[in-house]
Amino acid sequence: MVKIRLRRMGAKKAPFYRIVVADSRYPRDGRFIEQLGTYNPLQEPAEIKIDAERAQAWIKTGAQPTDTVKRLFKTAGVL
Repeated sequence: MVKIRLRRMGAKKAPFYRIVVADSRYPRDGRFIEQLGTYNPLQEPAEIKIDAERAQAWIKTGAQPTDTVKRLFKTAGVL
């Protein structure tokens, strides 16, 4: 199954996330198919950048967003 999920980047105690499309069997920070955007929770307010067009295309083809990514999509106005 293809999932849209977060990939953790950044230093220890300074997380930065990439929103990626990946096979559910791949590890969290491992291989991915495509990067859709970024999420930086350390900024105030949290910075969310998403390619809405590509995200919609992946959802239409059956990719399942995780709960956290679904919340980020709603905040950014993608869903």
